Amino acid sequence: MAEDGEEKLLEAVQHIVKTLGRTDTMTEDILKVFSNYDGRLSRDKLYATRAVAAGGGAGEHSVLASPPMMPPPAVPSAAAAMPAVTSLERTVRTLDRQISQFVTMDRLIWADSADSDAFLEAVDDLIGTVQELDAAGTNRGLLDRADELLSRCMVRLEDEFRALIERPDDVAPVAPGGFASDESEEEDYDADDGYGDEPIPIAKPVSDFDVVIDALPPGSVSDVHQIARRMVDAGFGRECAEAYAAARRGFIDESVARLGIRSRTVDEVHSLPWEELEFDIARWIPAFKMVFRILIPSERRLCDRVFDGLAPYGDLAFVAAVRTQALQLISFGDAVSAASRAPERLFRVIDMYEAVRDLLPDLDHVFSDPYSAALRAEVSAVCSTLGSSIKGIFMELENLIRRDPARVSVPGGGIHPITRYVMNYLRAACGSRQTLEEVMEGDLGGGASIAIDPDRPTSSLAVHIAWIMDVLHKNLETKSKIYRDPPLASIFLMNNGKYIIHKVNDSELGILLGDEWMKQMMSRVRRWSLDYQRGAWAKVLSVLQTGGPGIGSLPAKALLQKLRMFHGYLEEICAIQSEWVIVDEQLREDVRAAITDSVKPAYTGLVSRLKSSPEAAHDLFIKHTPEDVEARIQHLFEGVSK
Repeated sequence: MAEDGEEKLLEAVQHIVKTLGRTDTMTEDILKVFSNYDGRLSRDKLYATRAVAAGGGAGEHSVLASPPMMPPPAVPSAAAAMPAVTSLERTVRTLDRQISQFVTMDRLIWADSADSDAFLEAVDDLIGTVQELDAAGTNRGLLDRADELLSRCMVRLEDEFRALIERPDDVAPVAPGGFASDESEEEDYDADDGYGDEPIPIAKPVSDFDVVIDALPPGSVSDVHQIARRMVDAGFGRECAEAYAAARRGFIDESVARLGIRSRTVDEVHSLPWEELEFDIARWIPAFKMVFRILIPSERRLCDRVFDGLAPYGDLAFVAAVRTQALQLISFGDAVSAASRAPERLFRVIDMYEAVRDLLPDLDHVFSDPYSAALRAEVSAVCSTLGSSIKGIFMELENLIRRDPARVSVPGGGIHPITRYVMNYLRAACGSRQTLEEVMEGDLGGGASIAIDPDRPTSSLAVHIAWIMDVLHKNLETKSKIYRDPPLASIFLMNNGKYIIHKVNDSELGILLGDEWMKQMMSRVRRWSLDYQRGAWAKVLSVLQTGGPGIGSLPAKALLQKLRMFHGYLEEICAIQSEWVIVDEQLREDVRAAITDSVKPAYTGLVSRLKSSPEAAHDLFIKHTPEDVEARIQHLFEGVSK
């Protein structure tokens, strides 16, 4: 009975061969399929049955009508391995049919979760088959065929990969659960991290940089991770990283563009008027913070999830995605550092330096891999160049003071514009004292932020500012020589010296310069005041000397001459010095008081001598009382503009 069943089975197979085997190749393929399907359908039996049918004759349904076949070739000694290779060939053909249906689709495969699951399953089978064929090494032609099919899969996977990243809203797939289940996704992305799927308006200004942008919903992250894993397993990890970077680069470029940043060459930066460059810097600072505190860390987070467990391709993808915009921002900082070092640029450069310096520690974990370490080094380098620029600008301030010409005197001996500029400049600069201390200490090998010692006027910054003050002092002394009247030159030095003292006392300059410097400056002002008094009032005080009563006293006629001379000198001084000015009110009062204390008693003594002299009584004419003289002195130094 069993033999009859086997016989009928063989006849059925022969009928199928006759019907479908139009060529020898097709007949051979059909026989191979059946021989692998059932042990009773061995190739020997099939060929034997076919030979009998060919010799004994049959009806019109007999296999006699089929083309005659040659007996099977002699099986070599390695025939034992043939069934496995044949099975792999059948697998490749089956996978070819399955995969071709997907790669030729005119829609996204991931638009349907069932299609994406089936496609990934087929890709997994194909990757395993290729690995098995490669290990066997017995059928190079079949391996090449499988590799070609795998390449087609990778091209389609790359397209799907980019589409899911660039247009995640075009599909709404259900996560298959290979990367994380729905519950774990919700827990990982929402509950633990606090990041939802709500879009974040990155184009708006932000003050809180402790946020992360989730550019893709969790389901899409799971899908692209599944694709990335297959591409890496197939040996296409670098292509996957490049596809990720290409897909994400557009988002990053657009995000930076929305921040108002435009790319400029070094030559453009150097040729820009300061007003335009200052505007660009004002935009660059918040953009730099936004990119390096939010955009790039968010990209690192997304990369780590997409390429979870697929190092180093996540690192390669991350660097390729962010490098262009990061270097664009860095290059602007370098260009500003190398541009003109005019003193007015100091404060914007300090702002840039502080923006870069403050975020450097936060970049260590973002640029921790070997591939992105170079970007971290670039950021550190631009911080150093900005610091060098700050020091260079301070040097330029010294040069500006030295080059300021001594051509035109300030009317009335007032405060020179260079004094106002330098002192207000230094006072404002001390608002960034911590940064300036840090930059200046860099000359001594310092790097990180240093602690400020309020009792240390010997820091690099303090020494540098003291040097600038010395340069300013020498410049003012040179300018004082423009005045033809030495007392007016003293007034000029007094005014500028007092202004310097006021600005130092009213800011952290006093801490930097120290008490000793302040004592020296106040001593200079007192010396200039004495120089003025001696130069302007010496002849007045001389003419008021009467020699006293008794032997050696002057005759009345000589005393009257002295009185007339005093009146003339006083009128002359008041006429000239009414246009002079002492700006500081306290200094003005002190100088007036010193003059009054010297002149009034001497004048009072002269008047008393004349009034007590009978010889002078008939010619005595007192134009000014001592109180009048004091009043005239009290109106000095108010200047024509007052």
